[in-house]
Amino acid sequence: MRTAYSVQTVRAAEQALMARLPEGALMQRAAAGLAAACADVLRRRGRVYGSRVVLLVGSGDNGGDALYAGARLARRGAGVRAVLTAPGRAHEGGLAALLAAGGRIADGVEGARGADAWGGHIDLVVDGITGIGGRGGLRPDAAELVRAFAATGAPLIAVDLPSGVEADTGEVLGEAVRADATVTFGTYKPGLLVDPAAERAGALHLVDIGLGPELPEVPELEVLQYADVAALLPVPGAESDKYRRGVVGVVAGSARYPGAAVLAVSGALRGGAGAVRYVGPGAGAVIARHPETLVHAGPPSKAGRVQAWVVGPGLGDGAQAAEAVRDVLATEVAVLVDADGLRLLDADAVRERAAPTVLTPHAGEAAALLGVPREEVEAGRLAAVRELAARYRATVLLKGSTTLVATDDPATPVRVNPTGTSWLATAGSGDVLSGLTGSLLAAGLAPRDAASAGAHLHGLAARHASDGSPVAAQDVAEAIPAAWRDVRA
Repeated sequence: MRTAYSVQTVRAAEQALMARLPEGALMQRAAAGLAAACADVLRRRGRVYGSRVVLLVGSGDNGGDALYAGARLARRGAGVRAVLTAPGRAHEGGLAALLAAGGRIADGVEGARGADAWGGHIDLVVDGITGIGGRGGLRPDAAELVRAFAATGAPLIAVDLPSGVEADTGEVLGEAVRADATVTFGTYKPGLLVDPAAERAGALHLVDIGLGPELPEVPELEVLQYADVAALLPVPGAESDKYRRGVVGVVAGSARYPGAAVLAVSGALRGGAGAVRYVGPGAGAVIARHPETLVHAGPPSKAGRVQAWVVGPGLGDGAQAAEAVRDVLATEVAVLVDADGLRLLDADAVRERAAPTVLTPHAGEAAALLGVPREEVEAGRLAAVRELAARYRATVLLKGSTTLVATDDPATPVRVNPTGTSWLATAGSGDVLSGLTGSLLAAGLAPRDAASAGAHLHGLAARHASDGSPVAAQDVAEAIPAAWRDVRA
């Protein structure tokens, strides 16, 4: 499992570790890891010896890491030039080490002016302008410098995180570096895992500097890996029947959106439900596609025994739809609310439920629930998912470029799904996710685990279905068993 910690927590852990180490040892560990990652990039592009490396160096320890790493590369025969964004305030020890190793120095103005002339000769750019303490985007002179060297086309490695992004929130509040890779130290930071900042980090490389024992047991964020998801997935035993495996009820579809019913049921069946009970106007389309489905005219509370309900995909906004949502929320089993159901739900009814509730909005739906512009949710996804979970006393799966899962307990880490793909930006894919997650709820998974595992499988299924090409939602549903096999392999 990957974990991420806040800046405050990382700072405290670093201080505790440095108190037991010789002065400068922690920075040397970071610099060694950074230099090794840079050397690996240079070898893939040809060789380290004789390569040209530009360091963009700020005034803090982040710049010191870059300078010491540059000194290591210079001793291996690379030509290293440090461009200082704050001449006179660069890390003294790192600056001296670079000069002693044969590196050269330029200030920011000179560096920006010379970037075009060096364009055909730069093999790597290292971003050491600001570290995890940076706030509010790049300053104008630093932004100009970054643009000048980005235009050369050389690969760019960020030190700890791309300069200009917010380490704790994943927000980008101004101009920021767009890295090909980020070398981070000790632990991941939230901004490396949550968009829009995560999209600027490129490939992530974690350097172990011995920080682990100093970090608290509970992180800010978690990212489940295959083994973590495999441990959550239900596997039927010899004595299992459809009720033990879990029966999920699906209230979805309308005259306008009959396909939503089929897609939600598809996700539930492929997600391992022992049986699916469908309630809604799309019974004919559902039975034609999935004859094993149990259908009922409604209301949902009269449809028969279920362990969880999914309500909302393609439901419409009429009186019958609103009544179906109220009926489902009044039950005593876990309920997942998606799509149209989110617009129809009563916040008090959700908060007062004794059984678990899972809400699965995209950014626009989340914005409506919070009463803020969509852009605010997209810019601050972490804050939005936490606020929604707290306000509705529910587990919230916020869909998007990075899918986040939060509970109403502020001490519980938010989970980030790593398997998403842009091919999921297609009509109906959310309906499939709802059915899939509902099947895991019905199987007995806790809401947070069901939402996390559902998002993970959903992303893997999309990758299987698309193989780099356009994909439809039904294709994603059909690929869920292949995703399941991947996780358990």
